[in-house]
Amino acid sequence: MALFVLGDTHLSLGGSKPMDVFPGWNGYVERLEANWRKLVKPEDTIVLAGDISWAMRLTDTRRDFEFLQQLPGQKLIMKGNHDYWWTTANKMNAYLKAEGFDTLHILHNNSYSVEGYAICGTRGWLFDVGEPHDEKVMNREIGRLKMSLDAAEPGLEKLVFLHYPPVYTGTSAPEIVATLRAYGIKICNYGRLHGNPIRYAVQGDVDGIRYKLVSADGLRFCPYRIN
Repeated sequence: MALFVLGDTHLSLGGSKPMDVFPGWNGYVERLEANWRKLVKPEDTIVLAGDISWAMRLTDTRRDFEFLQQLPGQKLIMKGNHDYWWTTANKMNAYLKAEGFDTLHILHNNSYSVEGYAICGTRGWLFDVGEPHDEKVMNREIGRLKMSLDAAEPGLEKLVFLHYPPVYTGTSAPEIVATLRAYGIKICNYGRLHGNPIRYAVQGDVDGIRYKLVSADGLRFCPYRIN
């Protein structure tokens, strides 16, 4: 059984915000599905690292979630900055159960044990935390990341998945990085970056942590295998 990750699917099958209008995103749903089916088997697990659906309300995600449901593998879903449909874990879990989306699972203040790893993560936040609102959100995200890490099964290597990049060329989110170091994290996957900013993404080892950009266009719409 394999573990994959893919961020920023930006599905809009039930809406009117397809990403095809952006350079490099032409036919992205078909490309994503073709690559997914080539690589991911029913017994595998894939982390979807935020910005999953453009839906505004939870019930509006139905067509996007139906699309994900019929793809192979178990999917661990995280929040991104454009997941406006995101609500409480109880409401989301109840919705997934009621709709029969039994391959979709919420990663929020919790952890999953997969193939000898503890899957942990949260949305994260911006680099520049200068305003009181930003500082409040960052502190909340740090708390959620710690809750996820603390929920990890003892003895397993913790893998962290974020939506916002914790590091970028010439800057970083020091609060996030400090938390990663405090918990001994060795691998951190993140998304959100698209288009030209992908060129400046920090990838590889930085002070003992290996970073990987996993946004869909950054991966050419091909799920990235971790193990």
